[in-house]
Amino acid sequence: MRDGALVIGYGNPLRGDDALGLKVANSLAASVRDESIEVVAVPQLAPELSELINEVGLVIFVDSSHIGQPGSWACEVVEPDATSLHTFGHHLTPGSLLGYTQALFNTSPRALLVSVAGESFDFGQELSPAVANVLPLVEQFVRKNATQASRS
Repeated sequence: MRDGALVIGYGNPLRGDDALGLKVANSLAASVRDESIEVVAVPQLAPELSELINEVGLVIFVDSSHIGQPGSWACEVVEPDATSLHTFGHHLTPGSLLGYTQALFNTSPRALLVSVAGESFDFGQELSPAVANVLPLVEQFVRKNATQASRS
């Protein structure tokens, strides 16, 4: 099994709560000093991320969601989705990206999706109060899981 962890925070920085994944990733990137943890912030998932995913034992995706009470968050295990391998470009999901990784590199790291229910996805650069309030908890959770993976 490969060592280390990759955190991928993604979203649109100009659409309110959709920026949550980016904010978590940027904060972690500025503060994580463990070389076995890589953090990237991207506007959307792209096939090129498969190369980074191939190199780790754990990948943690962080994103906002339209589902749930604003500010609530959840963590779920993500499995590779081989049914969407024909889709290139826009609208990749964590599962389809894991499917690409599996198809290209024959590897399948453990994967988690941490999602936070947003309140506002309107144009703007600020998180809603409900999402801003849970940001530190989400960041702490992601940091703890990435650190544990880097030590195993």
